[in-house]
Amino acid sequence: MRERLTPAVRQYLLVTGNYWAFTLTDGALRMLVVLHFHQLGYSPLQVAMLFVFYEVFGVITNLVGGWLGARIGLNRTMNIGLGLQVAALSMLLVPAALLTVPWVMAAQALSGIAKDLNKMSAKSSIKLLVPADQPGALYRWVAALTGSKNALKGVGFFLGGALLTTLGFAPAIAAMAAGLLLVWLASLALLKRDLGKAKAKPKFRDIFSKSRAINRLSAARLFLFGARDVWFVVALPVFLSQSLGWDFWQVGGFLALWVIGYGIVQSLAPQVTGRRSGKLPDGRAAFAWASILAAVPALMALLLLQGQSPQLVLVAGLSVFGVLFAINSSLHSYLIVSYAAEDGVSLDVGFYYMANAMGRLLGTVLSGWMFQRHGLAACLGTSAVFVALAAIVSLALPRHDRSGVATRAGDVGARE
Repeated sequence: MRERLTPAVRQYLLVTGNYWAFTLTDGALRMLVVLHFHQLGYSPLQVAMLFVFYEVFGVITNLVGGWLGARIGLNRTMNIGLGLQVAALSMLLVPAALLTVPWVMAAQALSGIAKDLNKMSAKSSIKLLVPADQPGALYRWVAALTGSKNALKGVGFFLGGALLTTLGFAPAIAAMAAGLLLVWLASLALLKRDLGKAKAKPKFRDIFSKSRAINRLSAARLFLFGARDVWFVVALPVFLSQSLGWDFWQVGGFLALWVIGYGIVQSLAPQVTGRRSGKLPDGRAAFAWASILAAVPALMALLLLQGQSPQLVLVAGLSVFGVLFAINSSLHSYLIVSYAAEDGVSLDVGFYYMANAMGRLLGTVLSGWMFQRHGLAACLGTSAVFVALAAIVSLALPRHDRSGVATRAGDVGARE
């Protein structure tokens, strides 16, 4: 069986396996930290603030990590990410008396660096492993990688709760660190040495994209993920717990199922956005799907203000939001890999995911502030505005002409 796999497929499977293993520990770690500090008496907002450095360092890492990947190779940046995650987990194995908020925030900062190095490396490597004349295969591979990652992140939420219940905090962290250490050692031995290294050494100033298409797509991505996290990170779990009386397992279970379902839909996105008709998504598709999505949080905010059942509005509305958001996210993930220049692909992908992290950071901060000042309906209204802005920005993205060729093709993949 192994002999029948091409070298590119074997590398894709290795990259995907690395990404899966990392994602499981990332989701489980988040749930372990949330549960543990919740048990210590921290409020949901205080717990959420533990992850601010995780997002801040994600912005920095994506910007610098793309440049680093182009200079030293994606195999090294992926392995650095795996190693840093092992170190971040190990930081949480100190005695309970030393497990202070600043120490946990520092561990989360290290985990944020690790996560975005790993993600940037995985997404960038797909561009290099799929033949340039097979854009349909590229879309399917990107969708499969992205969707499976998010489904596994939801599984990681469950895993974190189960490990905490059965093993306790420190043994659970130790078990994850040991498992990821084995994955890291295998990756060091098997991942292709020169994967993603640019032919010409990029200068540090090249971290900023010179492609108009990538800049516009990055702006759309910032608003898209700000629209999700403005209600997802703080507002929703606090509201479900305090206003609806859900216990922590109900809240965690709902969020985990939402993320798993979101990941499954992401994997199926090529079936929805035109693969059966032989078409690939372009800027027109990005605008159309974002426009549809914007209506969902706007309608939810209106129904909440009218006094409709919050539980019904949130469960039904966020289920629809999750499906549409997954399609938008998968479409964006394909477009960035499609637009990125093949030589130094990680520069373009890193810049794009820097905008993604900026959107998450903006959404995280706004989620706490907006919910505390104005309530959940205001968070959903802000989400609708953000998605509408993503749709407006997407109007300027390249589109296919009737022959299927991207118009303004000079915009795409250009690092002048």
